[in-house]
Amino acid sequence: MTNLFSRFAAIASVGLWLCALSPAAVAGDLAKPTGEVALTLSGAIANTNGDGTAAFDMDMLKALPATTFKTGTIWTPGVNAFTGVSLKALLAAVGAQGTNLHSIAINDYAVEIPASDAVEGGPIVAYAIDDKPMSVRDKGPLWVIYPFDTKPGYKTEEVYSRAIWQLTKIEINN
Repeated sequence: MTNLFSRFAAIASVGLWLCALSPAAVAGDLAKPTGEVALTLSGAIANTNGDGTAAFDMDMLKALPATTFKTGTIWTPGVNAFTGVSLKALLAAVGAQGTNLHSIAINDYAVEIPASDAVEGGPIVAYAIDDKPMSVRDKGPLWVIYPFDTKPGYKTEEVYSRAIWQLTKIEINN
């Protein structure tokens, strides 16, 4: 009986340790935005800041770890430096648990992005191009950008269609 209890205690201890290492895996509250909301995530998320959603203003997005990469796009001349939060880090911040990201732009254009695209070295939700904020006129303020020049598989019509600009909402579904 003591041996069984020791095993259970060890397993529980490892489980608690893993949860401590992965804060997004534990449900919680996010800080509330103090500025204008730039992006709202909803659906299968564990971490919220109101009514089951996670709303982010620009300062909150910029407080997440930033990723910058240079890539060419079919919409911009030459190669540009894009800066933003990786899709992977954004989904971790809200404790996303879905497989599909229904992404919606200001003009209600919508596209489905598989959650499996949110990998290290993958797409970012860009808030700057060449160190400058993006206006609505210039595809901003938020634009899902893939590092197109790093992987031939990113240069397909299907992936190009996922590079949604003027992003305002992401609904995480299964």
